[in-house]
Amino acid sequence: MSNAAFWRGRRVLVTGGAGFLGSNLCHALAAHGARVTALDAMMPDGGASARNLEGAGVLLVRGDIRDTELHSLCEGVDVLFNMAAQTSHMGGQKDPVADIAINAVAQVRLIGVMREVAPKAAVVHASTRQFYGRPRALPVDELHPVNPPDANGVSKWAGEQYWLLEQRVHHRPVVSLRLTNCYGPRLRIRDARQTFLGIWIRRVLEGEPFEVWGGAQLRDLTYAEDVTDAFLIAAEKASEPALSGQVFNLGGSPPTSLLDLADRLVAANGGKGEYVTKEFPADRAPIDIGSYAADDRAFRNASGWAPKVDLDEGLRRSLAWYRPRLADYL
Repeated sequence: MSNAAFWRGRRVLVTGGAGFLGSNLCHALAAHGARVTALDAMMPDGGASARNLEGAGVLLVRGDIRDTELHSLCEGVDVLFNMAAQTSHMGGQKDPVADIAINAVAQVRLIGVMREVAPKAAVVHASTRQFYGRPRALPVDELHPVNPPDANGVSKWAGEQYWLLEQRVHHRPVVSLRLTNCYGPRLRIRDARQTFLGIWIRRVLEGEPFEVWGGAQLRDLTYAEDVTDAFLIAAEKASEPALSGQVFNLGGSPPTSLLDLADRLVAANGGKGEYVTKEFPADRAPIDIGSYAADDRAFRNASGWAPKVDLDEGLRRSLAWYRPRLADYL
């Protein structure tokens, strides 16, 4: 459990702060008394929305880490939560130059500014399990070979490595958390650009059938509240030898098949909902990683973190949150 007292009065910058995970972090940080600035490019194809920050009491700065003036935003910050990224698999395939500009080149730019104006700030970097590629065995631990299945995986890997290099060379406290499928309030649900579960939630609430591609693949999912707690704890302990300069997988509930997940989502909606199974689309199949489940024992042991919200409860909470807000997220 994170330590609320740690955050009181601290200056915090959250890149990608109007997005799904960034905005959940902003709400928690502000509730703990931190002075929070959210930087977000508000790209229409991403998950950012000004609605995500309503009631948070944080400063939202609209800007792109590729070209916005960063010095004034970074100066004097105590903690940087680095959530800004291009996360679309198909987007990276279609435009790998733009993909690497955001996920790697802009990260180097941000690192340089932070080195100038906030040399002692702790950094927690949002990374991904994506660049492991198709797992050799389950569950996947941090020693699994890196074998990115697509351009987005390559750029995300590069961005993470630049931050870890900053820790090794300049001794900045840096922790990188490799996320699996995350879900919950403020997720983009109008389509499947953030995760397949987003469009599933939309269709269930609209009373329309959703599509399950394949169905036998295993996935583990982490509820947004648990992700937020993991990031807060990582920042609080970023200077400790067990965490500083380390990469950690972040998991959640035990893995479940997509077909079982579909059934559980319908059950969480009071038994109302339908789905159809389909083969993977031809353009998606080559970059699908198959089944995945994270071995996150290293982070649990180093930090004391453990997820609190099980899958069925998380699905119920997600549907309940979106039900009165559906029109705002379409």
